[in-house]
Amino acid sequence: MSLETYVLIAVWAFTALLLVIFINRNNFMRAQVSFMFMQVPCWLLGALVVQGRLINYPVGFLSVVYKSSFTFEYFVFPAVSAIFNCHFPQSKPKYIQVGYALLLPALITVVEIVLEKHTKLVKYINWSWQMSYISLTLILLLSYMYTQWFFRKVRA
Repeated sequence: MSLETYVLIAVWAFTALLLVIFINRNNFMRAQVSFMFMQVPCWLLGALVVQGRLINYPVGFLSVVYKSSFTFEYFVFPAVSAIFNCHFPQSKPKYIQVGYALLLPALITVVEIVLEKHTKLVKYINWSWQMSYISLTLILLLSYMYTQWFFRKVRA
């Protein structure tokens, strides 16, 4: 097996572990709604980015049939979104909320930069880490707004 395959397996295992640790019975429904919602914009934007030749994913699971990153768009980022939404500091001051909303995409972007430099999992063509950071932040906030709206409608 290649380094990339080991990295992908580790990412799947680590992400599953994070879900087990951070999602409990009380917020399972919120996590599930967030997870499933996030798969839609991830799929759409991932396909647009690859078709527009902005990013290439040379190695990945299902790469023969799906040119984008199946691991990131269907599991990792939806899981991150679920954790993000379940632990958003709603009752904290605005500066803590803003910091929280900016920190998580920064961490993901740093991991992506490392993967781009040291593996064949992602290669920037006409893309930059700043574009990743901005798009990740906006999509997470969209997920948060949707989840808030969804659960406000359910209670009404």
